[in-house]
Amino acid sequence: MKFGLFGINTGPCGDPDVMRSVSVAAENAGFESLWTGEHVVLPDPQAPPSPAPPLVPFIHPFTALSFIAAVTDKILLGTGITLIAQRNAVVLAKETASVDQLSKGRLLFGVGAGYLMQEFEALGVSFEERGARTDEYIDAIRELWTSEKPEFKGKFVNYRDIQSRPLAYQNGGPPVIVGGTSKAAYRRAIQKGHGWYGFALTAASSQESIDALKALSESTDRNSNLGELEISITPRVPLTDDVVKEFEDMGVSRLILLQTGQNEEQMLAFIEQTAKDFL
Repeated sequence: MKFGLFGINTGPCGDPDVMRSVSVAAENAGFESLWTGEHVVLPDPQAPPSPAPPLVPFIHPFTALSFIAAVTDKILLGTGITLIAQRNAVVLAKETASVDQLSKGRLLFGVGAGYLMQEFEALGVSFEERGARTDEYIDAIRELWTSEKPEFKGKFVNYRDIQSRPLAYQNGGPPVIVGGTSKAAYRRAIQKGHGWYGFALTAASSQESIDALKALSESTDRNSNLGELEISITPRVPLTDDVVKEFEDMGVSRLILLQTGQNEEQMLAFIEQTAKDFL
């Protein structure tokens, strides 16, 4: 089992000194990966399904990962997740390829369609079209990551006779990891993703999602170049050896843990204890 740490750009890690300290400690402790969260804006006042109070800091994911890349050497850098439909695909291709280059191929590109209507309204992006945009943007970004003569024609993205350098550092571009528990998200993961990410799930809900992915895969084409679909879960249950074994038996490859600390000292203690127990 691989272990990641979620929230490296938010909450206490909105402070750059804490972000640096926690990142270095996680790498030294043997964590496989660090993961950002993303919300460009949050509803004020907070109301469901908003995940956080409106004044919680969310450092821009790729700004944070560039910063972390400079103070670490080998730990992987994941977006958990990038709200891809809210972005300009061409600009996002540049951001992701740049981080992949600066980190020498450590980027894991987690994506999702988004779910906060207020956020889409503030950005002037159609909430109803977010799924279609997400599907198209993945393809348009991959083309810019990898092509010597990039060209794309779609409903939302059109380009030709351009260059966007650097290309991605990783051959074929960073692994794309699709988040979400809708049927559309499952299908997107199967068709376009190297992996699928389920956030804040119990063992039971994780099993339901994995079963749904397996069932849908029987009727959904998958590019063989993507390899086997890797499953990542942020568990909503305290970790024990039995819990980790239960996730392993389901076929989960990576647990991306929610850090529980409210300050730097508590976060470092969480990393130390997790490493002692599981790494």
